[in-house]
Amino acid sequence: MSIAENLLAFTVAATLLTLTPGLDTALVLRTATVEGKRQGLRAALGINAGCLLWGAAVAFGLGALIAVSELAFNVLKYCGAAYLAWLGLNMLLRPRHSLTPVDSAEKPEANWFLKGMTGNLLNPKVGIFYVSFLPQFIPQGQPPVAWTFGLVSIHVAIGLLWSLILIGATQPLAGVMRREKVIKWMDRATGTVFVLFAARLALSKR
Repeated sequence: MSIAENLLAFTVAATLLTLTPGLDTALVLRTATVEGKRQGLRAALGINAGCLLWGAAVAFGLGALIAVSELAFNVLKYCGAAYLAWLGLNMLLRPRHSLTPVDSAEKPEANWFLKGMTGNLLNPKVGIFYVSFLPQFIPQGQPPVAWTFGLVSIHVAIGLLWSLILIGATQPLAGVMRREKVIKWMDRATGTVFVLFAARLALSKR
């Protein structure tokens, strides 16, 4: 295929993968719905910053190491599963009644960005996905490092666009979603998703 055909094929594939509901979608939706579009955007930026860091790791060889090393894969996998389980159990066991404690006592500006980025970085599946998926779209004879970064950038741009659409869709219901019962339900539902993903990650194989 030509360079243009490779880019088009990757864009289509990355778009379909991005639209598939998963952990990132759950985090962005819950954060934007319960805490507002700014916090949802920070979570989305953190998730995509994690993608960029994974892209850099894959481009410079760490992703290949994780792909061939059972120990490296398992260490990162269990760290990621533990982190997701910790987030999920906190939401399940201690759902909030309102947004006041978060808004007044913490700094969500840094918090949600770091949570989004950390959750992504501790998921070795992202690295494995990039290692196995990206080479298919790098034309023969082209510099792999530059193309890896380019393809990851396309994936990140699609992810950000989709996140903005999700965040925008939550705003008409923002008033309803800030009620105490709804906040508790959203925390518990997202916590359940996180715990299920943690179990799936812990039990997964390459």
